Amino acid sequence: MGTEAAVYAAEASKNNDILERILPATVSDYIDLVKAHINAGSNYHFASRQLLLLGAMLDFSDATNRKLASAFVLELLHKPFDHEVDDDGNMVVIGDGINLGGDREWASAVSGLAKRVHAASGEFEEVVLGVIEELAQPCRERTANFLQWMHCLAVTGLLLENAKSLYRVQRKCIEPPELLQSLLLPAAKHAHLDVQRIAMRCLALFGLVEKKPSEELVKQLRLSFVKGPTAISVVACKALFDLGMWHTPHVVDRAWGQDFSSQLQDNEVAYSRVAFPDADVNMDVKLLDLLCAGLDRSDWGSILAGDENESIQAVLGEGFAKILILSENYPGIPASLHPFLLTKLIALYFSNETKRLLRLKQCLSVFFEHYPSLSVNHKKVLSKAFIPVLRSMWPGINGNAGGSAHVVSNMRKLAVQASRFMLQMMQAPLYVKEMEREDENGSRESPEIVDGTVEPPLECGEEGLAIRIAIEVTSFRTKKTPAERAYVSALCKVLVLLHFRSSEQGAIQLMKRLLICVIESVSSEKDIAKELKRMANHLKTADEHPDQEQLQNQAKLIFGRLELEFNLDLIGSPEIPQTPAPRSTQPTRSRRRVRHQEASSDEESSPTSVVPTISSTMGPRSQRASKTAALNKMTAIRAPRIDEDGDGEDEDSELTSDEDSDASEQFTE
Repeated sequence: MGTEAAVYAAEASKNNDILERILPATVSDYIDLVKAHINAGSNYHFASRQLLLLGAMLDFSDATNRKLASAFVLELLHKPFDHEVDDDGNMVVIGDGINLGGDREWASAVSGLAKRVHAASGEFEEVVLGVIEELAQPCRERTANFLQWMHCLAVTGLLLENAKSLYRVQRKCIEPPELLQSLLLPAAKHAHLDVQRIAMRCLALFGLVEKKPSEELVKQLRLSFVKGPTAISVVACKALFDLGMWHTPHVVDRAWGQDFSSQLQDNEVAYSRVAFPDADVNMDVKLLDLLCAGLDRSDWGSILAGDENESIQAVLGEGFAKILILSENYPGIPASLHPFLLTKLIALYFSNETKRLLRLKQCLSVFFEHYPSLSVNHKKVLSKAFIPVLRSMWPGINGNAGGSAHVVSNMRKLAVQASRFMLQMMQAPLYVKEMEREDENGSRESPEIVDGTVEPPLECGEEGLAIRIAIEVTSFRTKKTPAERAYVSALCKVLVLLHFRSSEQGAIQLMKRLLICVIESVSSEKDIAKELKRMANHLKTADEHPDQEQLQNQAKLIFGRLELEFNLDLIGSPEIPQTPAPRSTQPTRSRRRVRHQEASSDEESSPTSVVPTISSTMGPRSQRASKTAALNKMTAIRAPRIDEDGDGEDEDSELTSDEDSDASEQFTE
């Protein structure tokens, strides 16, 4: 290590000696060198910026040097945006059109040099405000062109970005209220879109340094988000997210005289749909409701030409992902809103419309990798969002439009892929960073730890998700449409992949009873029914008290923890039927053969009726008769007969199986 350190020290000393020989000896020579690079044009822009960064490390304690450097800083602040004239005679700004000099790194280098030169308390703000007052004069008189507006706003943004609070700006040449009323708000209503865009950024920075955001500022941002063009709505959306995450959404709502805290109840769904095109209505809704409505809006326009990753959906997706992953920092956001937001993010991640948004894809990929492992509450949110996600993506369910067979097949494959993706997140281990968790009532409880792994409680684990899926499947007990059959089949394929811990005896006993209805609902799907029966046998083995019947109160307690409602009286004995009832006996089959010879062609094409499965209390004699009938049926020689209903079910099963296989391959990739 000593030899390596000596080598690095020698190399650093050599580089410092080279730098000392190249750099000018005085501040005056340094300023001349920087000016020469700036005047050389855009090809030397990088070298100019690096020289400015070096200037932030110089010593300006000498009055003469500080005076020269101060004049140079003023020259940099007064330098307008570079622009060119197109074929139609219009001036086009070069750069991002937001930061000073058209480059964020350049603006950062200028501010660093300015703060180094004017290091005294309040001196930096006073100097920059003096420049703003001079640049804002033609803007106040409405004689400035859009380039002058943009230059003034860029310097204003530089000040607000480096000001820790508005207290530093008070009692100067321009007071904060005057800056807002005479410059920022008029710029937000300017006819030129580039001026509006940079004004949105300045309004966001102004709201961040305020102790509480002002009413006019919040109202203008909301109006620009709803009514503005796509480029303006994107910046306004970012500003609203920044204000909401800095001041909390509740404070932003109260900023313009609206207090919704009294309207929220414990069991109330904290999201209400918004009639987005109506700006007057949107002014009376909560901030998060307004932003959520943006995910459902379809007329935002195309992706911005300047940035392939810039769109309203991308900004909303990233913003809500930050809120969810930092949900512990925002206790004021209703817990009932979290599953809704997660449902929207998963649907956005698997949507074909967001394939081109690579930044959003990368952001959500990192989010989904860490979100389920950070907290047990996140597992609970994921469990509650599972069914809504599948319902929103499955064609023919919840009023979702279908289409051709190819379109429906692709939609089902995408939904199956999403279900496997959520299953993987549910089965991801938790990070052992906190041994305790705080529930919604403020009390703390320690999760179970097995083999060094934190075990989530029932409502946050796989058992809770299994019960949710089972109840969803049992809601389709009546005659199902093809879409419903495929949907139930996909749910059951996820259900059999879930695991039950031996410590959750109540959930095991409840699931044994629910599986009766689940197996009955998919009785025509032989392979799935076989897997479900295998799961039922496994639960029967895991049940430590098979002779004790679960009490109704215990089941209601589990449903209460899962926030579900289900009538267990619809379920009979918790025993799974072992042998299906025979369709007929040998004498009956002989009579049916006679009828078959005498029947008309219409009677031949009629579907066969389904006989309900027998009860588990069937006696030994009936069981022997059933086995005898089955053997006779296998050995009997009959002419082949086509069963139309059976063919339809087999075809549906093959479709679902193919979708499942394809989706699994995509998911693995």
